[in-house]
Amino acid sequence: MRKNNLKEALAQGKTVVGPFCKMQDPAIVELAALAGFDFIIIDMEHGPFSIEGAQQMVRAAEARGITPVVRVTENSETLILRTLDIGVQCIQVPQVGKKEDAEKVVNATLFHPKGERGMCRYVRAAEYTNVKKEHHFGGSNDAILSIVHIEGLEGIENLSEIVKTDIDVIFLGPYDLSQSCGVPGQVHHEKVVNRMEQAVLLAKQNGKAIGTFVETPEDAKKWSDIGVQYLSYSVDVGIVMNAFKDITMALETN
Repeated sequence: MRKNNLKEALAQGKTVVGPFCKMQDPAIVELAALAGFDFIIIDMEHGPFSIEGAQQMVRAAEARGITPVVRVTENSETLILRTLDIGVQCIQVPQVGKKEDAEKVVNATLFHPKGERGMCRYVRAAEYTNVKKEHHFGGSNDAILSIVHIEGLEGIENLSEIVKTDIDVIFLGPYDLSQSCGVPGQVHHEKVVNRMEQAVLLAKQNGKAIGTFVETPEDAKKWSDIGVQYLSYSVDVGIVMNAFKDITMALETN
């Protein structure tokens, strides 16, 4: 059974950083790995990926030693199962607003006795039967890292119950939370920041790792200092766009 380096790092209290990925070229995964990121989030929710496309990105990540995370489009048992079967060990599920949503994620990601993940060993996750079935079905639970998105006030208000489930990471989505707070897009508004800070404290008190999305090194440091371990740093297309604009603007001034 492959070791989940990201899960191990979070368990050791380390801070990990990685971008969201919307580009469908495995080269972007290699670039992220070579640049030193800890993980990359293959984004099926807001990106154009199919299961087949995600699988190629996962292969590229494993080849370069960066942990692939896949954000699925919804809290769907079938979609989660298909994503895990292609060999993904870290799965990120959006729109979790109550304890029952989190329990649904746990049930879909883990085998008996903790869940009811569909069983098949003729999949990439089991190396196409190269991994003995007792090892695949018996050891996969320990390798899976489940991450749930808290994206609205419903999730914040129900967080005290959500953290009691077997979810590994609580991810705070600042943009959707800002909309839920009535200040869409204003991720630095005190209504948003105060809610997030309270959520970080509650999650840590209950032994959960917590993550969020940042777009600047300053915000990354701020949330890391507060206790956020899982830092999603921007998006590949935005990073490339900003780099391109920096070049064109510099050329215009010369």
